Order: sequence, then C-alpha cells, then structure tokens
Amino acid sequence: MKNAILEKSFNFSLDIVKLYLKLKNEKEYILSKQLVRSAISIGANVTEAQYAQSKKDFISKMSIALKEANESEYWINLLSKAEIINEDEYKKYIKDCIEVKILLINIVRKSKEIS
Repeated sequence: MKNAILEKSFNFSLDIVKLYLKLKNEKEYILSKQLVRSAISIGANVTEAQYAQSKKDFISKMSIALKEANESEYWINLLSKAEIINEDEYKKYIKDCIEVKILLINIVRKSKEIS
C-alpha cells in the first residue's frame, strides 16, 4: 500500500525545488528561498514522523509539516500576487499545496482522536 502523504509531500518538495532553481536563474532570490525552505520541510517532517518515538512525537512532526504547508501556501500566493509566477504555475503549486494540507489536517485530526 502506498503512503499518500509521503509521496505527495516528496513530489511537492521536488516541484518547489525545481521552481526555486528556475526563479534563482531569473534572479529572484528572496521569496523563492523562503518557499523552498518551507516546502522541503514538509517532506522532511513527514519522513521523520514515520519513525516517531511515540504517538505524541508523530503528531508533533505532522503538525510541524502542516504549519510548513500553510507557510508554503502563503509564499505561493505572494509569488503569484507579485507576478513572479504565472497563473498556470500558481494553479499547479497551490493545488498541490492544498492537497498536502488536507492530508496533513486529516492525519493530525485522526491521530489526536486515537490518542
């Protein structure tokens, strides 16, 4: 069975790394650097949570990933409003980010109910 959040968070991070490299080549450093940091943190925390020491640790790591996803959404919106990314790019990245957020919200909520 596939682990949807591991897969989606990894793919989102990878896509944002590619966007960051593109924007860096276009001399946009500030916003894209903030986005890449928050986006790769999502996948890192989700991965770390797979071997959490306890249920509390698992919830903590997934909650951090959720906060980072929320921050990533902010940076994507800002990049769009500043016209640094186009409408098609915005739609793709915001859709992927929201999908990750929804999964994380459900994981955190269900994990808290069980514990």
